[in-house]
Amino acid sequence: MSFKYRGYAGEIIRVDLTNNIVTKQPLDVKLAENFIGGAGFITKILWDEVSPETDPLSPENRLIFAVGPLCGTGWPVSCRFEVGAKSPLTGIYGDSSCCGHWGPELKFAGYDAIVFQGKASKPVYLWINDNSVRIMDAGDLWGKTTGETEEIIRRDLGDHRIQVASCGPAGENLVRYASIISQRRAAARCGLGAVMGSKNLKAVAVRGSKDVKTENPKEFYEFMKEIIEVYRNDFYILDRIKFGTPILVELMNEISRWPVKNFQTGVFPYAKEIGGERIRKEYRIKDRGGFGCWATCEKPVQVKNQPYAGIYAKQPEYETLSALGARLWIRDLDAIIYANELCDELGLDTISTGGTISWAMECYERGILTKEDTDGLELTWGNHEALLELIPKIAYRKGFGAILAEGSFRAAQKIGRGSEKYLMTVKKMEIAAQDGRAQKSMGLAHAVASRGADHLKAFPLVDELGREEPIKARFGEKYLPEMAQPLSPKYKAYEVKDGEELCALCDSLSLCKSSGTCLPLYTGQIYFEDMAKILKLATGMRVSGEELRRAGERIVNLQRAFNIREGLSKNDDTLPDRFTKIPAPEGAAKGHVVELEKMLDEYYGLRGWDQKTGLIPGKKLEELGLDYVAEELKRLGKIPF
Repeated sequence: MSFKYRGYAGEIIRVDLTNNIVTKQPLDVKLAENFIGGAGFITKILWDEVSPETDPLSPENRLIFAVGPLCGTGWPVSCRFEVGAKSPLTGIYGDSSCCGHWGPELKFAGYDAIVFQGKASKPVYLWINDNSVRIMDAGDLWGKTTGETEEIIRRDLGDHRIQVASCGPAGENLVRYASIISQRRAAARCGLGAVMGSKNLKAVAVRGSKDVKTENPKEFYEFMKEIIEVYRNDFYILDRIKFGTPILVELMNEISRWPVKNFQTGVFPYAKEIGGERIRKEYRIKDRGGFGCWATCEKPVQVKNQPYAGIYAKQPEYETLSALGARLWIRDLDAIIYANELCDELGLDTISTGGTISWAMECYERGILTKEDTDGLELTWGNHEALLELIPKIAYRKGFGAILAEGSFRAAQKIGRGSEKYLMTVKKMEIAAQDGRAQKSMGLAHAVASRGADHLKAFPLVDELGREEPIKARFGEKYLPEMAQPLSPKYKAYEVKDGEELCALCDSLSLCKSSGTCLPLYTGQIYFEDMAKILKLATGMRVSGEELRRAGERIVNLQRAFNIREGLSKNDDTLPDRFTKIPAPEGAAKGHVVELEKMLDEYYGLRGWDQKTGLIPGKKLEELGLDYVAEELKRLGKIPF
């Protein structure tokens, strides 16, 4: 079929699992123009089709897979796909991103998105083979790990090139932070694997043979070569290629931004034992990346010594080395690699898994939990044997694992006894591997992120290492020197707002944030004007950098509006007291707290939101072309007066 813009496939698959019906619909041109793709599509569909009354684990919830216009074009690091739903972990807007080959394969099959609704009467998977889309029996797949699921589907369908995204036993058992896995890569956050499980949907398999055409292929590839040359001259990108994200372990520990013992401190004395240098020297087998990805930041690794000896398809990412390592005071790298493998096979988000267990370990340390609560496990700091026992107990909801499967927020509600004091969550989601006391912009980013406790919605990196060059390139010198100072709260609201709009576009175009977009290149690239140029050359859509920024702002505001409709307000843009009232005890950030209220007021002002309530004025929504949103929120009494 023909679509107005190149780069897009021009078609969406709709799957009604309750009635076993598959339909196809043309992609709406206005949807593409206003929401770009990927996360933008997810945001609009969730607003239109999921109400505040919808239980995230009910048939009425939507589960949406979507890609952007750059996915499958060969543009560097554009191999991502997005998954979205109302989150079973937080009860609000939820999405997650995954790299690899699945997203491009969906585009090669001829589709921009898949929207699931309802619940199948028995386990099924979706099989997309170009124009053929079929609901298949998954009875023999139920209970299988993600790796087994991929192998069986490829074997049964007779094609090793089929790309599979599946939920593991954790998703089947409705663990609230279950992930979706494709070739060991994870759409991890928000519990979207549990949404798959709630719908009796085991997997989505896809194989495509169609071309993805660009509007101006010659200029597109010339610009691509220009950008790649910029990348090749940036030392940070070169480190990412060489080490992958584990190189951040040493860097973040140096600035005391690394969560240790449930954020009791930001410094881990054994960081080098589980960091990027050691992994590359002693464990790495080769470099690997997703479709068309030159960054090759994934590294298969080998553990040589028992009891965890073996070859593993992917090294643990920085976040996992934190969540399953320093956050638990664990320094046994062999055990961390094995724990990461367990989480991927069973379909668990490593961040929430480690975050929930670290909460339990602190409660155990303080006598709130005892061995009677934990099935006899000693949840002492550094006990990697306990970690490896808990991971499958969580995935299968066995014993104490059934409590932890609810996430730390709900577990604390169940346990009580003052355990709530040690929750490191925002909007019910476990905070990722950044201590906001050491980088104030990250503190604000965690508090305001639409999916809760998140760094990737704003991904503020220009102040991370105190480098002024990328700030000058993007913003000039007017925000210096304070914006470059991670311990200063000044101008961080602007940085977070800017980053949220940039990240919304990355998630909608299908761009990786960590390899040249949000990463603080000395040149400042890639920024809004560059993204507008890429979009024009790929699709023919003529937008300025400022117009593209406005699309990012539209997506951010609609995600916020979704959460407002769910009942959230300024009261939910908060951080645990550990960040705002207890100074960092050591390291570069010693004595610092997050000055959240000050930054929050400035952030609301920049966004045009009401500073008392955090609600969005109708005028602001109308400016963004979201009149229908303003009307609904006004009807619900959720517009500030």
